[in-house]
Amino acid sequence: MNPLYERMDTSVFERMSGLAAKFEAVNLGQGFPDFGWPPEILDAAATAVVEGSNQYAPSRGTMALRQAVAAHYNRHFGEELEAEQVCVTSGATEALGSAILATVQPGDEVLILTPAYDSYAPTIRRAGGTPVEVALQPPEWRIDGDALARAITQKTRAILFNNPHNPAGRLFGPDELDVIAALARDHDLIVISDEVWEHILLDGRRFTPLATLPGMAERTIKVGSAGKIFSLTGWKVGWIVAAPELAPLVARAHQFLTFSTAPNLQAAVAFGLNDGDAWLQPMRDRFQRSRDLMAEGLRAAGFTTLDVAATYFMCVDLAASGIALDDESFAAAAVEKAGVAVIPLSAFAERDPPRHLVRVCFSKKDETIEAGVAAMARAREMLA
Repeated sequence: MNPLYERMDTSVFERMSGLAAKFEAVNLGQGFPDFGWPPEILDAAATAVVEGSNQYAPSRGTMALRQAVAAHYNRHFGEELEAEQVCVTSGATEALGSAILATVQPGDEVLILTPAYDSYAPTIRRAGGTPVEVALQPPEWRIDGDALARAITQKTRAILFNNPHNPAGRLFGPDELDVIAALARDHDLIVISDEVWEHILLDGRRFTPLATLPGMAERTIKVGSAGKIFSLTGWKVGWIVAAPELAPLVARAHQFLTFSTAPNLQAAVAFGLNDGDAWLQPMRDRFQRSRDLMAEGLRAAGFTTLDVAATYFMCVDLAASGIALDDESFAAAAVEKAGVAVIPLSAFAERDPPRHLVRVCFSKKDETIEAGVAAMARAREMLA
């Protein structure tokens, strides 16, 4: 067997969701909303499965969806994209895999900013590359340009960049984007820009795609996600957007992974992107209210939480909350003894990760948040 997979543990998300089911716990671990999807987009998917095609879609995606993706970004961010720059994938994780496989050759190094989504490092290794971690430091999680520059070698091929950032909930500022862009330009690097949280913005913040910075359009492979935009994570519809020279290369990797994505879901996502701009702000308002409810409840229970600007995740500082356990020990005890599943943040890095933080998901109904906060309060009483 491939030793990469023989040595690999089950994903922390699958593990904690399994424990949540086993112990009938409130699942604040895996990041899926239990509210917020527009009924119109569900109706569009249902209509398409009955009235539309149910055979293979074009591998690069239906023209309707590729045009809708390009138009969406042109409208929201002032870009000038064409459908030929878009490749539809079966979720953003597959988009990341396709981008990595198309970019990374054996012996290459790829910089990743940790904590980071746990698919990054093994996928880089599967392509024959080496992930090089550059740690962001809590609680600010700011990009350290000097640390990034020191990590670049003659073997560095790409930077895998996530903005807005999961699990930190950070939206990186213009000065930090400039650091990434300058290093990419100066060292002739590709940037795989994981921007799936681009519309999950709180407190009136605005997002800047990395490709819109000077000199970055030709060296950025953007990853997007309909599952995040429309709170439909199980649909697994994602895409990459890249320069005309790059997009076909990623599409060649994609064609031998999933080949194509369910045509009825593509039709519904195209409808949502074209006609659903009015859905976005109410969605943000609802997530912001959920964030505030979660933060207020946890703080009232004696927990210290870190600030959240985007995504639907919040970090809880165990040490600052008076809990001496590390994140893995707390997560294991909390799900079994207190009935709440959380994600230990050490799962998001391999080299010297922070071990005093856990991540909770607040994209939940009020009653789910209230039950989760009550269970976290029980956990603190038992474990502090």
